Amino acid sequence: MSFGKRLLELRKSRGISQEKLAKMLGTKGPAIGRYERDVALPALETIIKLAEALNVSIDYLLGVVDEEIEPKNLDRLAAIQRLPKDIQEKIFYFLDMSIRDAHAKQAYS
Repeated sequence: MSFGKRLLELRKSRGISQEKLAKMLGTKGPAIGRYERDVALPALETIIKLAEALNVSIDYLLGVVDEEIEPKNLDRLAAIQRLPKDIQEKIFYFLDMSIRDAHAKQAYS
């Protein structure tokens, strides 16, 4: 999916008009339209602001990843990474076990 299509999809899913998004970024509505039509690409600073305004990661906005990860989950992961390695291993062991169990339940239901 192109940057413009992803931007359009995100903006609409959040119920934000081009004008409102432009105001959040300190620009004009036509600029958002150009981004959405893939006529122009925003500067890095604008991409950062767009990701913040739409509450998504820059990677998701740019199409580097296809899974939209909630910012609070990214914050949790960052907090885990600051913990000692032995505690990280225990947390990830529990997460892996929980994910495996959830997949098994889905497979048998």
